[in-house]
Amino acid sequence: MKKIDIILALITGEVAAFFFLGVARNLKIEIPFLGWILAILFPVLSIIGLWVSFLIGKKFLFIFQAAKFFLIGILATLVDLTILNLLIQIFQVATGYYFSLFKGISFLFATLAKYGGDKFWAFEKKETRGIGKEFSQFLAVTFIGLGINVGVASFIVNALGSQDGLSKELLANVGGIIAAFVVAAWNFFGYKFIVFKK
Repeated sequence: MKKIDIILALITGEVAAFFFLGVARNLKIEIPFLGWILAILFPVLSIIGLWVSFLIGKKFLFIFQAAKFFLIGILATLVDLTILNLLIQIFQVATGYYFSLFKGISFLFATLAKYGGDKFWAFEKKETRGIGKEFSQFLAVTFIGLGINVGVASFIVNALGSQDGLSKELLANVGGIIAAFVVAAWNFFGYKFIVFKK
């Protein structure tokens, strides 16, 4: 494992802890010392997970790539949820057409922020030649992912609705998280085999 992997895993873990704390506060989850717990736990878990995947990745490279992609994905998901919650708070709307619009906006910001991390860290593609074509492919995979993401989240929030008395805000976050996991699989294979293939 390179030093840059350790540094980026620590930074990703720390930033993820910060974003997760913001989402927890918005959902009114109050646990004593949560900020300190997350600030220590997330970076440590990031390093351990990356190290284990590095060892396995010596035999199966895609495992190490998937672990780095996963760390970037966690960070992007938390950016996604932060923007989603910010829009919900500003406009006081957590369902219907506006929820779908907010989810689309938050997903785009998070995914565009992922581009550099996926390109240079997860898939270690350093070339800049053909970047226009590569970015076009990235956008194509991303927009298909956007449709999947918004579709899954909107189905959970608008079609299924709250089954167990969950608040609209909590249901919106549950829909966002489930959608993130579904689209993560699409994005990983799309980016690995279409966009950043070597």
